[in-house]
Amino acid sequence: METPTKRPLLKTISSKSFRLRSPSLNSVRLRRIFDLYDTNHDSFITIDEISRALTLLGLDADKSDLDSMIKSYIHPGNAGLTYNDFVSLHSSINDLLFGLEDVQKPAATKEELEESDLKEAFKVFDENGDGFISAKELQMVLGKLGFTEATEMERVKMMISSVDLNHDGKVDFSEFKDMMRVLDQ
Repeated sequence: METPTKRPLLKTISSKSFRLRSPSLNSVRLRRIFDLYDTNHDSFITIDEISRALTLLGLDADKSDLDSMIKSYIHPGNAGLTYNDFVSLHSSINDLLFGLEDVQKPAATKEELEESDLKEAFKVFDENGDGFISAKELQMVLGKLGFTEATEMERVKMMISSVDLNHDGKVDFSEFKDMMRVLDQ
């Protein structure tokens, strides 16, 4: 069996779906990610916890690369990254990966930027690209992120039905956008 080649972490995560321009959406997303990575709930994310989470998401990262990239963000005496350290790390990676992109594009309105961010977030859940988020797709993404809700399809279906305004059993982009705007308030 052939062993997969490891791709550099920064090249692997250079998807636009990792960048949200809406500060409140970004803050909620970062807090949830931090809490998911902090598997022992000690308010620190260690290199081991980050490595495990990235592996679960299908991102192959070398621990020594992670260590060298993250070490400077960990304050002396701490077991790992605090939430504020994690936000700083995310910001620096965001600047590194996307900093030049905005300079090259004409200025967009706040509404256009938010719409673009929501489309990218929607694509994360719409795994087959059909324009809808099915219960199965939601279950798969929740499972990859380690949410316990993913183990019970009935709970996933309830999540879908809570935002499914036209009662077709799926979430379209309009319904997703409405849901995210409510969360953003």
